[in-house]
Formats: sequence, structure tokens, C-alpha cells
Amino acid sequence: MTQRRLTKSNDKMLSGVLAGIAEYFDIDPTVVRLVYAMFTLFTGLLPCLLTYLILAIIVPPSNN
Repeated sequence: MTQRRLTKSNDKMLSGVLAGIAEYFDIDPTVVRLVYAMFTLFTGLLPCLLTYLILAIIVPPSNN
């Protein structure tokens, strides 16, 4: 069994967090970005932006 880690992606728009999540779950990054954008609009900006900022700080960059 291979061990997977959540890392920032090189296919990034801002910091690579959402693309890294998409790579981790093996789905299209566009889908993750759209779901994040819709979730941000429906729940208010502050919780999602704060979560994104925290993830951008704590998720390590990819090694490749």
C-alpha cells in the first residue's frame, strides 16, 4: 500500500491548495475549484477564505 500525502500542486492558480486536494482524491482540479467557489458564496467569504489561508500555510509544497 502506498502512502499518500496532501501537498500543494504545481498546477496552481493561487497557492496550489485546491489542486493539491484534487490530486489527493484523484479528481479534476476544476471541479474542486468550482465546489470551493460555490461553497464560499453560499456560506460567506470569511470561513472559506480563512480555511484556505490556513491550508496555504500548513500544507507542504510538492517535491517534484
